[in-house]
Amino acid sequence: MNHRNALQVRAAVLSHYGDVAKNLGLSPHLMLRKVGLTPRMLASPTQLIPFKSALDLLEISAKESGCSTFGLQLAEARLLSDFGPISLLLTHQPSIRMALQTIAQYRHLLNEALGMHIEDVGKTTLIREEIISDSPGGTQQSTDMAVGVLMLIFRAMLSQHWRPQAVHFTHPANSDLQVHRRLFGCPLHFNSDFNGLVCLKADMDRPNERADATMASYAQSFIEAMPKRGQSSVLQDVRRSVYLLLPMGRASVEQIASGLGVNVRTLQRRLDDSGVSFSEVLNEVRCELAQRYITHTPHSMGRVAEQLGYSNLSSFTRWFTSQFDCSPTLMRARGIDETPMSMNPK
Repeated sequence: MNHRNALQVRAAVLSHYGDVAKNLGLSPHLMLRKVGLTPRMLASPTQLIPFKSALDLLEISAKESGCSTFGLQLAEARLLSDFGPISLLLTHQPSIRMALQTIAQYRHLLNEALGMHIEDVGKTTLIREEIISDSPGGTQQSTDMAVGVLMLIFRAMLSQHWRPQAVHFTHPANSDLQVHRRLFGCPLHFNSDFNGLVCLKADMDRPNERADATMASYAQSFIEAMPKRGQSSVLQDVRRSVYLLLPMGRASVEQIASGLGVNVRTLQRRLDDSGVSFSEVLNEVRCELAQRYITHTPHSMGRVAEQLGYSNLSSFTRWFTSQFDCSPTLMRARGIDETPMSMNPK
């Protein structure tokens, strides 16, 4: 579906890119030009830019600088004020949980390509983040930046000394974890089943002493009056939900519809209006995640199959071969550099 290639995000997602790039010996102008961007495009935080360009910029910058923590360093440079007007609304939410719900509500003002799922498990809360992209290239830098920015939000509302219980990444560990340890200060888990944080449930609901209901109301009124360009479509919402819930085994049409606050018939009708069916969206996201897991993680094929909703490896292999005209083992052997866009799923 070509509509995904046109996904745009606000230039604010690349806040402080120039400074970080220069510090690592890169020419920001040259790097931007490689992905079809210009400094002028980044000058206005509200300027819409192609998401794929932003995604590729971080991956290419990490590779050419030799810095595997480029995304994390970009997150370290961020300020809550970089979020624009919504930063005032976040600051005055009564708790972190409410702040994250606010981010989901106004995602179109932040990063339309980021999915987030919050789940309480006993005394802890899992916050899963996923970059929604059909690009066959990597998403490690964008994912790392997203998890790092999540830390920024927690610390801005709780304490600069706050630490999560653990941080998880689906990608392998870097050779140097100094930046990870400095930023997160907690146990790090790589080759995990998800990207995100594990924190105490009590922290999620701890009252924000600086919250001011009047200021929150003022900020919300201001945001609601802003132009609605870039606002999410039902197709984007469904894709985001499938990205987050498929690895958890919860990507049925009933669960997706419930999570979006509509009944199944309404969801299917809205997808029909967009020219797609739920099964088509599910299959496309499964293809995108399959390529990501196989070419960018060391997960076993059995583990990949399970994350994509297959109870046995043979069924997964048959499905994969029918989509890509090659086995998952062959795709992994070729590597991403030899997995061209022409190998898109059928």
